[in-house]
Amino acid sequence: MAVAHDDAVAHDDKVVREFSKQAEGFGDPRLNVALTRHLGRLVDFMEPELDLEDVVLEVAAGTALVSRAIARRVRHVTALDLTPAMLAQGKGEADREGITNITFTRGDATALPYPDRSFTLVVTRFSLHQVADPAAVVAEMARVGRPGAAIIVADLVRPADAGGTDPDRIERLRDPSHNTMLTEDGIGALLESADAEVRRADRFDYVRPLEPWLELARTGPEAAAQIRTELQKELDGGPATGMRPSLRDGELHFTQTYAFIHACAS
Repeated sequence: MAVAHDDAVAHDDKVVREFSKQAEGFGDPRLNVALTRHLGRLVDFMEPELDLEDVVLEVAAGTALVSRAIARRVRHVTALDLTPAMLAQGKGEADREGITNITFTRGDATALPYPDRSFTLVVTRFSLHQVADPAAVVAEMARVGRPGAAIIVADLVRPADAGGTDPDRIERLRDPSHNTMLTEDGIGALLESADAEVRRADRFDYVRPLEPWLELARTGPEAAAQIRTELQKELDGGPATGMRPSLRDGELHFTQTYAFIHACAS
């Protein structure tokens, strides 16, 4: 048990290190387009659950993109994240946008510092593939949700046609804090295990350019070159990487699958 705990702490340290480097890029429209492009789609997905009396928690919030997008639709949002630089970036953006009902809090998604049944809506975006213990994160989200609260998970998921490929390997080359993509069914199973009933889901593919993705993570030159080479080799008939590369206007692109999942806390 101590070894598992030490591994989780080491991974958390890696997350803080990598996202401290990336924080400024999250506020750069040239680099963060993949983070903002489908934000409206997520807000639309959440729409039936939003209420002006909602008390919301965004878990592993990063720069609180989701919190800022819904803040004027709810009473209050708490944006919790492990990385101080991400929270500082988000706070600066919220101040510039004139949003005053978000509290920015540093904390661990696997041990939320809140009593049971504290929130009417709990959301996390792009976090489960990053954390060492996604089951613990989901269990904590369900624990702090009031009975009937919406639990929203939006994440990268392993594509159904991944076969024997390992897209996580390329993801880790780009960002060493990446852990493991779950399947949509896998996330659903974690929610059900936490006594949250899955109600609906939205899954879609996103074809995105390679270079801004590498630049946002500040991927080192050797790792970036290796990723480019492997994707190009796949296009030329070489081994599949699981990243589903393509060429668009002469530029390397790749494909990710996103899933939005709504569950109801018991």
